[in-house]
This record gives sequence, C-alpha cells and structure tokens, in this order.
Amino acid sequence: MAARIPHSGGPLGAGRDFFGAFFSAEEDDIVFRLPHMDHCFRGFLTELNIDRVADLDVPLISTVGFAPHFMATTQNWTLYRSTVVEWEEFLSSSLFGDIVMAMLAPALAFYRQLCAFGLRVVAVMPPQRVPMQADADVFMAAQNIIGQCVAEIGVEVVDPRSRIIDETGFQRKELCEVNDEIHGNLAWGRIVLSELLDHGL
Repeated sequence: MAARIPHSGGPLGAGRDFFGAFFSAEEDDIVFRLPHMDHCFRGFLTELNIDRVADLDVPLISTVGFAPHFMATTQNWTLYRSTVVEWEEFLSSSLFGDIVMAMLAPALAFYRQLCAFGLRVVAVMPPQRVPMQADADVFMAAQNIIGQCVAEIGVEVVDPRSRIIDETGFQRKELCEVNDEIHGNLAWGRIVLSELLDHGL
C-alpha cells in the first residue's frame, strides 16, 4: 500500500488456518470453508472485476503454508528430540520430510488447484523468526521442504532470506516487528517487495 503499486488482496487468516482442510475446489474457482475468509477473498476478486479465481490474469502471490513456526511447535517434536540419536540426520531424513509434507498437504492441494487453473502463482518464503514455543532446528529444516514441495508443483518461490538474515542465520533485528515474535516489519516488507519486482511482477 505504502509503495503505491496497484494490487488487490490482503490477509485471509492466521498461518495455522491453512494446515487443515481450508478450501473446496469448484470447476473454475476455490471456496474457503471459513465464511469470513471466503468473504474477504470474494472481495479481492470483486476489486479485480472477476467472479472466479480461474479468471485471474495477474500473478497470485501467496504465503499459504509458509508458516514453519506452526509446524515447528516444540511439543510436536519432544518425542523425536528425546529418542533420536542423530538429530541432524533425522532432520534430513525421509521420515522428517514425510511428516512435514503430511502437515503441508492442504496447502499443497491449494497450490495444485491454482496451478491447474493455469495461473501464475508466486509464493514468498517466511520471515526468519522463530517464536519461543517453536524448535528452531525444525523451523529451518521444514521451511526448505515447504519451498521445494511448492516449487515442484509449479509455483515460483521468491526467497529473500539472503537479504534479511544476520550472522546467526535469523532475521536482522531492524527487520523485526516490535513486540511480535513472528512477523517482519515494514522494512522487511520493502525487501520482499523489491524481490517480487526483481522477479518480474
């Protein structure tokens, strides 16, 4: 909004909302199962003078599924942490990948449906911020799987990580939203926007 670049859209829900069965597919459209979410989505389409998502003639930018902090909730991994001997090997194992992909299944179905409509779909990697209740190792490993799985479907993945992290591998302090453990601030948003423009949007 501040950059005054024409667009339509905005947040539909919290990251955790997209790890369950959050949409239904129709012939040329998708319907979000939560009424307030679908109402917002219909409003975005109306702003573009269309009724169905398949009629989009502009890129669709999404962060659906890109909430590794939710996947990485520490309680989900306590058993593995206490029983796995080689933790790093586990994080690169097919078992770990299968677990992440199972959690990601609804989001992957969403991206497959959008790509089946012939849309240009662009996804953005998340802020590099891990809240206290999440396992940082799982966060880092899971986000790479998320990006890879989405890209294999045909989604273009924009990855600004090299521009936003410090020597710790996490988001630079000046790019973090104040009093918020998860999100980036406006300065982070400008970097993401720059990446999107460089990507040809």
